[in-house]
Amino acid sequence: MKTTLRLLLLLSPVMLLNACGQGDVSFSGDIQPIIAKNCISCHGEAGEGAMANAYLMTDYNGVMKGTTYGPVIVSGSRMSSSLYLVTAGKTAPQIRMPPHNDESLAEGRGPMLSAATIETIGLWIDQGAKNN
Repeated sequence: MKTTLRLLLLLSPVMLLNACGQGDVSFSGDIQPIIAKNCISCHGEAGEGAMANAYLMTDYNGVMKGTTYGPVIVSGSRMSSSLYLVTAGKTAPQIRMPPHNDESLAEGRGPMLSAATIETIGLWIDQGAKNN
């Protein structure tokens, strides 16, 4: 009985993700639309984010290249990826993205991402941040 219970506890996160329809997250199908809706106005060619730290999110290569300070994604680890940390609100309010509070250092403003959107970004990173 204890072995069965342990097995169920170990497998429950996997079963939950499968039950919720969370399979592979695709850059082109899932992440690029999030970027287009929430990020590209500042992280496009002439946007505030592109000008301030050279972070261009216009394509996969730009997203993966990162900023003048270095990469923002560590494939396989959302908690080591500053892209995830700033969107999930796990940083100082001044650098959260999209900027949505009065403490923000950025001038632009956008709505905070939904929990589901943040989780999609996290899953994509955890799955290897593939160009798929």
